[in-house]
Amino acid sequence: MSSKVLTVTLNPALDKTVTIEEFVSGGLNRIKAWRTDAGGKGINVAKALKHFSVDVASWGLTAGHQGKIITEQLAGLNIPSFFIETEGETRTNLKVYVECTKETTEFNEAGFTVDRKSLHEFIERYTDAVRNVSVVVLGGSLPPGAPDDTYKTLIEIANRAGARTVLDADGEPFTHGIEAVPYAIKPNIHELESLFKETFQSDTEIVSAARRLTGKGIAYVSVSLGAEGSILVSETEAVRAKPFPIVPLSTVGAGDSMVAALVYCLLEGKLLEEMARWTSAAGTVTASKPGTEVCTLAEVEEKVSKVTIWPL
Repeated sequence: MSSKVLTVTLNPALDKTVTIEEFVSGGLNRIKAWRTDAGGKGINVAKALKHFSVDVASWGLTAGHQGKIITEQLAGLNIPSFFIETEGETRTNLKVYVECTKETTEFNEAGFTVDRKSLHEFIERYTDAVRNVSVVVLGGSLPPGAPDDTYKTLIEIANRAGARTVLDADGEPFTHGIEAVPYAIKPNIHELESLFKETFQSDTEIVSAARRLTGKGIAYVSVSLGAEGSILVSETEAVRAKPFPIVPLSTVGAGDSMVAALVYCLLEGKLLEEMARWTSAAGTVTASKPGTEVCTLAEVEEKVSKVTIWPL
């Protein structure tokens, strides 16, 4: 294992995106276009990092015929991968894009149930692999059967190996993962509010909440605010980013592109203000693309200067 970045997707999916003109509740909806993409947060991050010419490998768990399609797609993208096969079938996540409202509605399956043996085998192989990587990205939901503290375990292993970890999850897996003090996290505003069981009414309150996390040793907290932009917080600085206007085609993968840009900035040693610009530009470019298609380095470089930032 010699890749600079390792992404982990324990509950991958085949993302099927369909486009309809308008949604008819209780009636017939005719599909104008559709596409399928290998998906899951870690996989999407790996695809974006590949576009950024970063040496990246995608690891995780799969099951069944659809799992083979995912690994074949990754091979077609020249992304090295290692997935432990378990019983069952890899899930399909349906994304419905409605043209007249420009909204995407998601229907996500729970995924296969992972057995203890497969998860243990993955953790053993992962423990060896992280000794030779700079950054580990952990993201997405956990499959049924995986303990809620699985990300915590994986972060602790990476920390001991000297690799920096980036966590993008929600619910109990996110809460437990934070206990292991990852290097960076990327909650959206709803996930941050859920974590603290509070509602934040201002940027100042969001920064204050993020500082509770940097105070525990997390170096960077990137809070995505959807179309409103994002806030990037370190122990000593906080920057607000407002994206350039776009026509959104699919928000699926936008947050994952932000994570990829964050990782790229960490590897390049960029300062906080530049990190805020890059993460915002990457997420916005991806939101302007169909399905789970992600941004390229050239596209982000072209748009970085169009992101408005200011200190908080």
